[in-house]
Amino acid sequence: MQITADYRSGRLVIRLAGELDHHSARAALEEVERLLDDYLPRDAVLDLAGLTFMDSAGIALILRTERHMRRTGGRACVSNPAKQPLRVLDAAGIDRMIPVRGGLRP
Repeated sequence: MQITADYRSGRLVIRLAGELDHHSARAALEEVERLLDDYLPRDAVLDLAGLTFMDSAGIALILRTERHMRRTGGRACVSNPAKQPLRVLDAAGIDRMIPVRGGLRP
C-alpha cells in the first residue's frame, strides 16, 4: 500500500495505490489521519485510481475520513475508483454517505 498526498488551496488529495485490505488498513488509516491533522484541509479527496484491490477495510477508512472531515468542518469525497474498488463501494452504498466522483460504472 502506497499513499501520496498533494495539498493546494485548502484541498488535500490523498492517492492510495496497491491493495487496501485488513493487513494494510491500520497503517493506511494512521497515515491518512496524520495527513488530515497536518494539513487541516477544507476538502479531502481520497483518490482510489491506483487501488487494485479493496475490501471492507477500505470502507472503514473512507468512513473514518469522512467523519474526521465533518468534525473539523470540512468535506470529503472519493474519486476515480478502479473497477474492483468501485464494486465494493457500490455494494456498500457508500455514495449515500460520501460523494463518489469518476470511475467507470459497470
